[in-house]
Amino acid sequence: MMRIDPTDPAGHGPAPTVARPEGSPLPGGPQRTGPRPGGTGPDDAGSRPNGNDADDGRPGRSEGGTTVSEEAVAKIVGTAAREVPGVHDLGGGPGPEQGVQVEVGRRQAAADLDLVIEYGASVPELATAVRARVVSAVEDMTGLEVVEVNLRVTDVHLPQDDVPEGKGRRVL
Repeated sequence: MMRIDPTDPAGHGPAPTVARPEGSPLPGGPQRTGPRPGGTGPDDAGSRPNGNDADDGRPGRSEGGTTVSEEAVAKIVGTAAREVPGVHDLGGGPGPEQGVQVEVGRRQAAADLDLVIEYGASVPELATAVRARVVSAVEDMTGLEVVEVNLRVTDVHLPQDDVPEGKGRRVL
């Protein structure tokens, strides 16, 4: 699997993850006590339209971060892949994330899938459809850029695999 670079384009490195009690200051950083950019004091509501000190002046903008866990991305990937006609199942078990390995960075994601396909399905066509569905689902739901979707066909499901033992099979 391709390694996801956890750094941002400016090379600032990975975003720190810090657990802190509600309302406590961020560790390791100075607290703002002087004027805000573009304003006259720390509580200057007139620095930007609607009291928002964001540089673009859009109301309703809030600061903070959003992360999407690898487990959540794996479920999205697995569910999207299973929706493609010709995919019988994903390898590794019954859960939606079984047969799926993902790597998630700050802005990008990559996925590896183990597929069980239906007999008669065209592997190249199926691969194209699975990749398109996975990329669309992950990018639409998470905003992450999908940089790679690797597929491995681990098995082919045959129609007779669904027939229970002793039913419809002839034993000589």
